[in-house]
Amino acid sequence: MNAELKRLHSPDVYDLRTFRPNDPTKFGVFVQAMIGPAGDDSSESFDLTVCTPRWLAEKVESEGPTIGLHHIVVAVFDYDALFAAVQTFCSRCEGSTWEEVCRKVGRLGRWEFDAYR
Repeated sequence: MNAELKRLHSPDVYDLRTFRPNDPTKFGVFVQAMIGPAGDDSSESFDLTVCTPRWLAEKVESEGPTIGLHHIVVAVFDYDALFAAVQTFCSRCEGSTWEEVCRKVGRLGRWEFDAYR
């Protein structure tokens, strides 16, 4: 069983495909990657932050040490490049059960059912 990226979404941006940050060298945006089993219509949310090194550096300067879990660092926002990178990551996540696959995808973004028992 493999993971497949279905779509990228951000509740903070009207249309992620056309998103252009005010400062392209310094931004962070919350993104939900909707990922499900390859060949299936279902999906689950994996939450991450897409940001630039300058945004991350300023966050560290103001807040102190920052754990980089669930971040994708980019030079500029490019929806197609972001989609391709997440899609490639997902295609490499496989397992015998969907939960096993999700644990691997969870390295990319926080799985909505991560703490669910």
